[in-house]
Amino acid sequence: MATTLKDVTKREPFTPEPKSKSFQRNLLLSIGGVFLLFAICFSVYQYKREKEYKIDILHSRLQMYNYEMVQTVGMDSIVCSHTFRNYVLHHQMEGLRVSVIDKEGRVILDSYDTNVKDLGNHLQRREIQQALREGSGYDIKRMSQSTHETYFYSATRFDDVIVRAAVPYSAELTRSLQADNTYIYYSGVLTLLLGIVLYYITHRISRHIGYLREFAVKAEEGEKLDHELERRLPDDELGDISHTIIMLYWKLRHSEEEKVRIKRQLTQNAAHELKTPAASIHGYLESIIDNPDMPEDKKKHFLERCFAQSERMNKLLLDMSALTKLDEIDDDRSEARQAYRPVDVLQIIQSALDDTALQLQEKGIVPSLQLPQHVEVLGDQSLIYSIFRNLIDNAIAYATGASLLSITCAEVEKEGRHFYEFIVSDNGQGVEAQHLTHLFERFYRVDKGRSRKLGGTGLGLAIVKNAVVAHGGQATALSTPGGGLTIRFTLARF
Repeated sequence: MATTLKDVTKREPFTPEPKSKSFQRNLLLSIGGVFLLFAICFSVYQYKREKEYKIDILHSRLQMYNYEMVQTVGMDSIVCSHTFRNYVLHHQMEGLRVSVIDKEGRVILDSYDTNVKDLGNHLQRREIQQALREGSGYDIKRMSQSTHETYFYSATRFDDVIVRAAVPYSAELTRSLQADNTYIYYSGVLTLLLGIVLYYITHRISRHIGYLREFAVKAEEGEKLDHELERRLPDDELGDISHTIIMLYWKLRHSEEEKVRIKRQLTQNAAHELKTPAASIHGYLESIIDNPDMPEDKKKHFLERCFAQSERMNKLLLDMSALTKLDEIDDDRSEARQAYRPVDVLQIIQSALDDTALQLQEKGIVPSLQLPQHVEVLGDQSLIYSIFRNLIDNAIAYATGASLLSITCAEVEKEGRHFYEFIVSDNGQGVEAQHLTHLFERFYRVDKGRSRKLGGTGLGLAIVKNAVVAHGGQATALSTPGGGLTIRFTLARF
């Protein structure tokens, strides 16, 4: 069943969240936190990448030195102490130390120490292992066991020997290997700017959500609402969503107010309609009780009037019960709609005409049918019968001077769905144009005094429209060309 405004007001009152849990703060912290984490990770990655780049440059320079030395002195002379030292002497770099090591890790020559036997085996050194595997290798900031200085080592393998160049970690080298921190300042400034933009965006979103929240609080507390909040909403997707929510609220509120008005009007009209026959019955019975010597023929007349008024009351109550049933199945998910079954409409029309054949004959109305051979819809048989029975009864009661009652049917398609369109028309006096849009309203009467005299309840066409809507169709009232009333309605095809 659809949620009503009354149901909503029965729920627990809306309690605003404390300011410490503001939407803006949570949004700013969540998005800002993710962005800050990304910025930190990017900075760390960039720092390591920058440092590796500087190390690669130094490693490449030392590799170039190793290659130039081997190409200059030749592979055969690289192990010659005199040639080796002469080259290092004439191609010296500040603090440069050069060593020649064989594949077993033994130091053959060293520019710093002539007593190479005391230098130990270098096979397990990191740069030597890499050079043996990959052709070149380096090690960063390792202390020499012979000089007790910290060096940067770069080794290159040439067939059976490895040439290793090393430079000490001076203050200048340390500075040159440090990553350039300029990008960190740029990243900081960019983060600050984006933080300001993010704050502005979250503040703007929070402000507009605050307007919507203010509207919700006022609606919950039943305060007077105006359209000022709507004018303050942004002209974007957030504003569209907010406008939609507010419009749905207004529609729900107006719908509930309209339902309350209709129910109040229905109650008043029902009381008014019941009051007349009830007063008549009371008056007739009171006359019979107060006059025990009343002639039998007069008493019988009063009793017949009481019976007629009771019949009118009974029909009114039955019609109101039918409308109540229709209101209950107004929801598409109602159990009544789930119980719908295939219904043969032609059989129902014929049954309604058979039940009213005597009244039609007395009024001189001849039914005319133009229907397909097979018309079947999914619905409630009793409600579909009430549609055609009320339309026929309405023609009998109010189509003054009518001689023809026409019922036609044709298959139509609307928005991809297939319907049967029925047209029930007469050639009587018809209804003035200003009444056509009100004919389906409950207790609406074109001529109130005349309608009551004819025994009508004012609910027949209201039942017709609600029963049609309950079967997924629509009903309209039109003037018949040439005079008379036409009721056109659709029922969804099975």
